[in-house]
Amino acid sequence: RCDCESYYYSYSFSEELQQEWSWSLRYSEQPEILRYLSHVADRFDLRRHIRFSALVNAATFDDATGLWTVKVSNGDTVTTRFIVTAAGCLSEIQRPDIPGIEKFSSKIFYTAAWPHDGVDFAGKQVGVIGTGASGVQAISRIGAQAKKLIVFQRTANFVIPVWNAPMKRDFETWVKNHYHEIRARCLASPGGVPFDPPEAAALEISADKRRALLEKYWDRGGTQFFGAFTDTFSKIEANEMMADFVRAYIRRVVKDPATAETLVPHDHPIGTKRPPMDDEYYATFNKSHVSLVDLRKSPITDFDGRMIHTKSASHELDVLVLATGFDAITGPLLAMNVQGRNGIALRDAWFSGATTYLGLGIAGFPNLFTVTGPLSPSVLANMPTAVEQHVDWIANCLSYMRDHNLATIEATDDAQKAWTAHVAEIAGQTLYPRSNSWYFGSNVPGKPRQFGVFVGGFGAYRERCDAIANDGYEGFSLT
Repeated sequence: RCDCESYYYSYSFSEELQQEWSWSLRYSEQPEILRYLSHVADRFDLRRHIRFSALVNAATFDDATGLWTVKVSNGDTVTTRFIVTAAGCLSEIQRPDIPGIEKFSSKIFYTAAWPHDGVDFAGKQVGVIGTGASGVQAISRIGAQAKKLIVFQRTANFVIPVWNAPMKRDFETWVKNHYHEIRARCLASPGGVPFDPPEAAALEISADKRRALLEKYWDRGGTQFFGAFTDTFSKIEANEMMADFVRAYIRRVVKDPATAETLVPHDHPIGTKRPPMDDEYYATFNKSHVSLVDLRKSPITDFDGRMIHTKSASHELDVLVLATGFDAITGPLLAMNVQGRNGIALRDAWFSGATTYLGLGIAGFPNLFTVTGPLSPSVLANMPTAVEQHVDWIANCLSYMRDHNLATIEATDDAQKAWTAHVAEIAGQTLYPRSNSWYFGSNVPGKPRQFGVFVGGFGAYRERCDAIANDGYEGFSLT
């Protein structure tokens, strides 16, 4: 399920596409999103340009020729002047190092690599490890099917309902009649969405006004809830007021007090980890066949056949679901084994953390563009809007180079250092550093701890990118 309303998730490059496609739900789920992507591929005859099941094993820049050589897992080798990486921020699976898991003999599924034909949990005893965004959504659905469900939780998360429902046809008509206005608002907004920005600071209004705003935005659901106050991500006192509102909701919905308290988060400010979205998550724990294991109190000690052993108990499972997420933001790029000028590996260049210019280019790696790359707004913006902004910028840049007979573009070291420092400075003014999240790479052992996202606002970022392009690509070396 996407974390933004379906019509705001649609592509905007084709007016005909916008008008012909209809979404069935307010927040569409994976099968419908996949059908939409397949429709787009067929509608614009894109499949003939795509090589499926072909991983990039290596991409190497040749200083002498100024060309890249890309080696692919299917045996192909491609030589090209430009590379546009569109691997996504969340595509490199994080396979956890859990003691003894190789001894588990029952079936294991990763939410990050879910079978397209689905999994039948009817009559099965199922365990789920992980309560991030995908884990939360899997848990509520598995709980509706399985004979028994055991959730192994290391970190409690704030789960926000989206109040999903069938798409209202009058709303669909309104959206299709106002797409241009909606897109303009998305491009100008901090989050790449068309919603009204917050106007009130939680610490500057009365308790009654705060409560009214929280209930108003809670009823809107999803990420709109975080639009209640201007100071949610800058003042811990304001953040706690929002967090307490959600904690009260958890205690109200979950009937067993001990289970409710285990589900109540206390170790991070609300919203500073990716906030999962689901309508049924907390109510799932009211079902008699669903139980919760607190891995903080009773960690996993071993596996044996169909058994998973914790410090306090053993559990027999037919299926284990690992909702352990991704090596986010940098992982997909590093997995391609990229080598730039003088044979320098991207992995070595980023040994202490990613350095980019605008999340679009990397010093030492000529003619390599990164779509929603590290240190761009990426996952903290509406992703389709962010992706299209980057793709348009890159396409215009390539046209500029063609029109001016330029062969090479590369971020300068000075521009890259300044941008990387700017991103870190802005993140340091927020509450994000108070959490251990995949925004920082905290879920990957040994990964440098660095906030990988520009949080200065998508609209401001887009304006800066446009200004840099209009100024002849300031901060880039073009030859």
